[in-house]
Amino acid sequence: MLRKTLYFFALSLCLGVTFQGCSATKTTNTSRSAVEQLLVSNAVDQSLNKVDFSPFSGHTVFLEDKYVECVDKNYVISSVRHRIMASGALLVDSRDKAEIAVELRTGTVGTDTADAFLGIPEITLPGMLTLPEVRLLSRSVQTGTAKIGLVAMDTQSLEVLGGGGMTLARSNDENWFVAGMGPFKTGSVQQEVSSGTSGQAAIWRNNVSNTVVFDTPRKSVPRPGEESDEMHYTSTTSLVDELPLPR
Repeated sequence: MLRKTLYFFALSLCLGVTFQGCSATKTTNTSRSAVEQLLVSNAVDQSLNKVDFSPFSGHTVFLEDKYVECVDKNYVISSVRHRIMASGALLVDSRDKAEIAVELRTGTVGTDTADAFLGIPEITLPGMLTLPEVRLLSRSVQTGTAKIGLVAMDTQSLEVLGGGGMTLARSNDENWFVAGMGPFKTGSVQQEVSSGTSGQAAIWRNNVSNTVVFDTPRKSVPRPGEESDEMHYTSTTSLVDELPLPR
């Protein structure tokens, strides 16, 4: 493994000395880049994957979210609601209606960026002469971190149900450049995008129906003060039956 790494580095160095490459990163057209949002949502999803909501199955649950204050707050709250409903619990809109109250809090939800390169930094010589920076191998890493806390209690006895606790997860997006060529992407975000847009996922995504189809209701419900068609038909039939038959 070490031998292969040294060979790859030597080859990259030779290419960097022989050829000069360059690359440019296009800035996002929205207030936040798609990668940044994916980093946050990926970290949130990973952290909630470590929480077992199955003890709530068959119970009414109220989610208290007033302690959540972070970026993508709505995604965090909605994801927890989804996990609780998927466990078989019934979400209610007030603590008075619930058997269990779950308090949600966030410690950290955000992103960080780190850059490193192997090469020659920019050098300023006497006489206002400047040698430009040369990057033979560079790496840019952006990480997303989510630290989410949960505690549950019985709404009647106010007894804490289990210890609760914190769940922590991190996502990452790495971009490698060799002699200015790249990026060569790795990381959990790249894996998520690849699995969600390739293979069978891509087939279903590209075959969205372009028609709108409706079904007939199984049974019509009469409005207040009105009779349904079935009731009208029955009453009409009964009147016909009472009429004398012609001789």
